[in-house]
Amino acid sequence: MALSKDSLTLADFIRANPKLLIISGAGCSQDSGIPTYRDKQGNWLRNDPIQHKDYLSDPFMRQRYWARSYYGWQQIAQAKPNRAHQSLATLQQLGFGTRLVTQNVDGLHQLAGHKNVIDLHGRLSEVVCLDCSEITDRNKHQQRLDEENPSLNKLRSQPELRPDGDAEVDNSIASTLNLPRCLNCDGVLKPNVVFYGGSVDRGLVQKIYQMTQAADAILIVGSSLMVFSSFRFVKRARELQKPIVVINEGVTRADEFLTMKFEQPCQELLTATTKLLTEQL
Repeated sequence: MALSKDSLTLADFIRANPKLLIISGAGCSQDSGIPTYRDKQGNWLRNDPIQHKDYLSDPFMRQRYWARSYYGWQQIAQAKPNRAHQSLATLQQLGFGTRLVTQNVDGLHQLAGHKNVIDLHGRLSEVVCLDCSEITDRNKHQQRLDEENPSLNKLRSQPELRPDGDAEVDNSIASTLNLPRCLNCDGVLKPNVVFYGGSVDRGLVQKIYQMTQAADAILIVGSSLMVFSSFRFVKRARELQKPIVVINEGVTRADEFLTMKFEQPCQELLTATTKLLTEQL
């Protein structure tokens, strides 16, 4: 069976490179009911995401974001870790892949028991004030959205979920939305995530570069690496001549310099691989 052969190969690779730096993407959360961004050719599946500069400059774009996110968050908050998240947490417990960087903002690695996860693009479970930087819990913000917009929960059907807690909502709903402001300073609130066109904290980037330097190898799980925020670390690993392995359905930005690639869903392969490693210890 091809999967059995692949799991043996991947298990051998992990045993030979125990100090793995793991980078996960949307494909890791797909089996938890959270949609991915791209098709197998790396093309964008849905409308363009909100841009950082638009959120800052355009009040309607903020209304539009929070109207869509109001419905999307309900589904993200109910999502459960799948066997890919659980397998990666087990690998960490076995002493493999103790460093994990995720592009995802859903917090499912932490819910699966993974320790010291680096959230490259932030967490949807947090809301930050753009003026005073105070961070609040997203569920409390959701309650405030409810209180200030009673009509939000009256839609007859649940809007279609999109990646990162977004959902398909008519602009007419967004245009009438009352947005809560910071309770501390009355500033503008934003989800504590990196929007497209925004920047990852420089200190965090340097920390991951150092982790790349210290790693035996890099394992990419469920990411096409099309965004530079994660690709830069794989690029650095190549410069350092580190082995790079990918588990991903479809093309990736790093295909030309991979050591190995498993072009299949990550959940089944990681489950079988983790089982092998557990049995062999």
